[in-house]
Amino acid sequence: MKKVWLVWGVGVFAYVIAVLHRTSFGVSGLSAADRFSISPSVLSSFVVLQIVVYAGMQIPAGVLLDRYGSRIMIAVGAFIMMSAQLALAFTESLPVAIGARIAVGAGDALTFISVLRLVPQWFPPRQVPLVSQFTGILGQLGQVMSALPFMLLLSGPGWTFAYGSAAAVGLLAFALALSVIRDAPPGADVVAVPAGAKEIGRQIKTVWMRPGTRLGFFSHMGTQFSITTFALLWGVPYLKSAQGLDSATVGSLLTLSVISAIVAGPILGILTGRYPMRRSWLVLTIMVASALMWTIVLSRSEPSPLWLLTILVVVISVGGPGSVIGFDYARTSNPSSAMGTAQGMVNIGGFLASLIVIQVMGVILGHMGGYTFDGFRVAWMVQYPVWVLGIIGVLVTRGKARRALAAEGVHVRPIREVIRRNK
Repeated sequence: MKKVWLVWGVGVFAYVIAVLHRTSFGVSGLSAADRFSISPSVLSSFVVLQIVVYAGMQIPAGVLLDRYGSRIMIAVGAFIMMSAQLALAFTESLPVAIGARIAVGAGDALTFISVLRLVPQWFPPRQVPLVSQFTGILGQLGQVMSALPFMLLLSGPGWTFAYGSAAAVGLLAFALALSVIRDAPPGADVVAVPAGAKEIGRQIKTVWMRPGTRLGFFSHMGTQFSITTFALLWGVPYLKSAQGLDSATVGSLLTLSVISAIVAGPILGILTGRYPMRRSWLVLTIMVASALMWTIVLSRSEPSPLWLLTILVVVISVGGPGSVIGFDYARTSNPSSAMGTAQGMVNIGGFLASLIVIQVMGVILGHMGGYTFDGFRVAWMVQYPVWVLGIIGVLVTRGKARRALAAEGVHVRPIREVIRRNK
């Protein structure tokens, strides 16, 4: 039993460091603008390119994961990100810096789905939803590391020391992954079956055509993108420049974001495991709540009070663990042999939406004179079309998934009927 938690713990540690690498540029955005003398639109391109690579790598990463297993993929991802952060620590060249962030996106793409793949291999089915939630939310401790120690190093010893330190812990993640992680318990190793290009293409098409995979994709898209956009780039400049908060308060709000996710994750995991046929209602509630909170904040013609910003951060942060429900759809809708591919497809959803929102926000801010209150007020409205698309996507694919279940003899009663019977 100790071996189970050790393997999972090292996998989670690797994911924590991956999130640190992923979010480090977000908290150093203003420093990067000064270091490389770049505009808001160019600054956003750093993160956009990182996410483009991350999202574009998801299906190849899933196919490779099905072929080579979690241990190799996690170790390779850690090594790539460590090397990229080390390069970023010493360079003052804009092209090299952009290349380093692209490499971070590539290494990051290999990590989460590989760690998540360990869960059904090492834990019994009843524990999988809850442990999957813990995997996602504990990984967000990397955001705490970027919001507190990394930001302190950045404002103290400086850019090179901060990014060099991030590279050092990345090296530790690489070494631990190789030495500790195993793809499955002894005697139950995952057998990799070589496949040709046509076979891989057929598998990708088959996995995508399953309604549960597409339901997971839209669930992930609509729940995750707002907090990802906030954490990866525009949250810190928005809170500092538009809302007038100091660095300590901003760091506290980012930490609160992670705490909110940690609290919400187990609750969502328990509800997902106990009511698997009602997962979509959790997803839809999270989307609507996030849109409502942003509407309240953006409707104000002046900076919001700290208590309102605190509520905003708490609500949108629930989208992080909420997006893990999308992976649960992938798990329950696909065979284990295609799990990596399915999880990769789901993971594209939120990050594809995030990169579009991040880039468009950068363009809007550039056209409206920089990091101003009015500029951000308009820029954040880019989120609303994504929520609309996510809600429609969930409703449509949910119907198709339920019809597929009905064909197998599993009938899902409408929620209104359930409520009526329980009265």
